Amino acid sequence: MTGTVTGAVIGSDQSRRERVAHRPELIALDPLEMWAGAECTINRVGDRLRDQFDLTGLYRRSDDAERIADLGVSAVRWPILWERHDTDETAWMHTDRAMETFRRRGIRVIAGLLHHGSGPRHTHLLSDHFASGLERFAYRVAERYPWVHDYTPVNEPLTTARFSALYGIWYPHQRSNDAFVRALVNQVLSTQRAMRAVQRVSPDARLIATEDLGFTHTTAPLREQGTFENERRWLTWDLLTGAVDREHCMYTWLCRSAPVQRALQEIADAALDPRLRPAILGVNHYITSERFLDDDVTRYPERFHGGNGVGCYADVEAVRVLRRGTLGLEALLEQAFERYRLPMAVTEVHLSCTREQQMLWLDEAWTTAHRLRDRGHDVRSITAWALFGAFDWRSLLVKQEMDYECGAFDLRAPAPRSTALVPMIKALATVGSYEHPVLKGNAWWHGPQRLLYPPRDCVTERPIAAGTNAAAGPHGRGVAKRPLLITGGNGTLGHALQRMANERGIDAVALSRRALDITDAESIDRGLEAIQPWAVINAAGWVQVDAAERMHEACMQLNAEAAAALATACRTRGIAFVTFSSDLVFGGEATSPFVESDRVSPRNCYGRSKVAAEDAVTRIDAAALVIRTSAFFGDWDDANFVSRILASVAAGRNVEVPDDCEVSPTYLSDLAHAVYDLLIDGAQGIWHLANVGSCSWMELAQRATRHAGLDGSRIRSCTSAAFGWHAPRPRYSVLGSERGTLLSDLDDALARYCRSRAWERIALTERAQPRHALPAAHLPAQGQMTSSGIFG
Repeated sequence: MTGTVTGAVIGSDQSRRERVAHRPELIALDPLEMWAGAECTINRVGDRLRDQFDLTGLYRRSDDAERIADLGVSAVRWPILWERHDTDETAWMHTDRAMETFRRRGIRVIAGLLHHGSGPRHTHLLSDHFASGLERFAYRVAERYPWVHDYTPVNEPLTTARFSALYGIWYPHQRSNDAFVRALVNQVLSTQRAMRAVQRVSPDARLIATEDLGFTHTTAPLREQGTFENERRWLTWDLLTGAVDREHCMYTWLCRSAPVQRALQEIADAALDPRLRPAILGVNHYITSERFLDDDVTRYPERFHGGNGVGCYADVEAVRVLRRGTLGLEALLEQAFERYRLPMAVTEVHLSCTREQQMLWLDEAWTTAHRLRDRGHDVRSITAWALFGAFDWRSLLVKQEMDYECGAFDLRAPAPRSTALVPMIKALATVGSYEHPVLKGNAWWHGPQRLLYPPRDCVTERPIAAGTNAAAGPHGRGVAKRPLLITGGNGTLGHALQRMANERGIDAVALSRRALDITDAESIDRGLEAIQPWAVINAAGWVQVDAAERMHEACMQLNAEAAAALATACRTRGIAFVTFSSDLVFGGEATSPFVESDRVSPRNCYGRSKVAAEDAVTRIDAAALVIRTSAFFGDWDDANFVSRILASVAAGRNVEVPDDCEVSPTYLSDLAHAVYDLLIDGAQGIWHLANVGSCSWMELAQRATRHAGLDGSRIRSCTSAAFGWHAPRPRYSVLGSERGTLLSDLDDALARYCRSRAWERIALTERAQPRHALPAAHLPAQGQMTSSGIFG
């Protein structure tokens, strides 16, 4: 199911214009704009520069600017970064193409010259020549693109100064207040000089000054530290607006040396020129922007421990520990507006999370902006950020793990794949509103699941923004009226999907066969009529591969005919439909992974029933989603192969495992997440979902015991026939994908599974059994060991 565009939105501009007519004190604003941008940091760690545009492939694709333009946004934050363009003509050519596209499509460009960077290798944030170097580069940019009138010369100066000169994470890796002040002042001075250079070419050029906006909450003993940090957070904008004079509360702290004093004077003099002051304050706010300082460090892992040279404290994300929650974007924007009385834009809106939570984060920012505008605050735009995702931000760009977080476009496909954020951004940009069933769900940052540590209270006064609905979150949409329906709710897959829906805040109803018999058309009609779902995920099906050889008609009825009946009922009612297939639709002697378009050739009745189901469902409903997967293991059932193997080994038993079939083991948690994301994205047709990597059942058992720290010598190999599998099976049924690789590496999945210690509850039972109770060849049958056997 795709989202829908509607003609009304809470706090719509039309309703606002009507109120302005009766209340002249409200500012008459143009409609709220949607801007866009791509994560573009070039940061330096040691001698290594890492460029997000390089990592996300924007330099290698020529059509990304068109993708952005197709979103219907009015402006784009686009990088023309000093580090990349200083001596590289190829970079200029790439930028020329993008800039010409934006100009041709009528999209306003906000040019960024430095994004968390420290400049080319010949300079750095503490260099005396840093500001003059950026000034010269800015003039080159303005000469090349004289039609560009909006600039962010330096993105988030204070944040960059913290990470580079106070925490030592990025180059030049300094860790002192003196270095922090020098880095901050240098960047602000560079911003002013760059704008002066630009205005020599384009006199009406505007400064859009961005900074991360958060808040520091503390326990009582750290109140003074919190007060200091909550004043320090304003320094970028205070300096640019000329507010830092001898009466400013941080003036003495800033004046740490004669060079800094001279730079502060130059900054103050430049701020007298209205053209060099911010025309718009760009607010970047993330879920991690609000911090909590706790003097009791024993409550948190050591990696969160820090201090101020006087005392030790833990610095953690406030959302994960504060009993009453955080201030949130609305209250913080209100603080900024009250302080500066300048137009504001939310210049980065991005959340690394599941799809519906990304949508809720964007929705909350959009509706928050409307509420503030209704109260007279001049909020100009919301910016959909990190359109193509980002790499390694979880480690603050220090580690090179290629840890990808998805944006509006998913780069794990051969070409950037549009997610559900794309139609949402388009609708907000063009008509100002958007509806999707998941937007009526619960945002995790407002619920109890946000807490990772025992809840704490803080001493900070917490102004609560008017209009906030604490129960439903700021979007105020409440509980979903149309849930998701999962059939086969008693089976392993159905149970996993229900658990994951609960974790993600998706309203879902899981029904067993007794409650909804998918082989009975009347039962299907009654169930759909009663529940009124927006989507149906069919996790029901025949489970026993060997028994299917004897009970062909029953298998075909449950796997193929019932799936077709469900698809027909859903298509008639406009309900999105998802069903599952298996690696056993393939056969033969292949040696490379099967992809979605490969010819099917099932070797057994079970595989033929799945082929029949695929053919029927895709013929009935071209928009249906069919997931082929294989060899499940998971945390929540006791029958899956990996759990049983580890339980037996942990109980001191020997086990025999087939070594003559190569498969694609799949972690149920990863599978469920990917299925939900694809469903919400409106994906159609056949998709292969399995963790990256393949192995025999024997190798899977050995790798699992290795990750669990158990004795793998108790595992012995055998043939499939000796194991008791009678239905013909392919020796190789490994799944690959030509549509996108959405699941992680198999060893990563096994490591995460093993951390759950899920098998230990089974091992306790087995230790209490007689030694002969579980002979080596009597592990769960194939029906319980692969995707074909745990639908239930």
